[in-house]
Amino acid sequence: MAIKQRKGVIIITGHFGAWELLSAWLGYNGYPIIGVAHRQRNLGSDQFFKELRERSGFGHIFRKEPIDKMYQVLSDGKMLGLVSDQDTKSRGVFVNFLNQPASTPKGAARFYKKTGAPMVFVTCVEQSSNKYEINCQNVLSNNKETVKDITQRYTTLLEAKIMQHPEQYFWWHRRWKTKPV
Repeated sequence: MAIKQRKGVIIITGHFGAWELLSAWLGYNGYPIIGVAHRQRNLGSDQFFKELRERSGFGHIFRKEPIDKMYQVLSDGKMLGLVSDQDTKSRGVFVNFLNQPASTPKGAARFYKKTGAPMVFVTCVEQSSNKYEINCQNVLSNNKETVKDITQRYTTLLEAKIMQHPEQYFWWHRRWKTKPV
């Protein structure tokens, strides 16, 4: 198992399936996971989601906090959770996503290149009412691959899940709003 390597683990997912249940399942089952999250503009919603996630043992680092906190999670041998399917404007790397170039977060690939922590793509797919299946796939890579190559690798894994269960992809924002130069 990736956690036994003691390098930490980079957990990658998307807004797919029951990703919120996935974080709770990991926390309740004793996995030391800290996720990078966006604060909600509505303070009540922000507090609700934060408390709900933390009740299970899932920890938070909020976007715009020092990146050193994220590296520390890996250095401590814990899991760093990243939801990596947002449009990241000019800060991202363009990879193919559903046959279109999409600006995609490159953080997971950068963490891997700097730390060598294993990357695992994880989804929680709803099978039927109150029945879910958690899938884990190693994002195999080597340090010679580029950030773009690695980002494409886990984006392709997300694409495959979306093609299997398109009704479970939950993303309202314009995923392809940023165009390559």
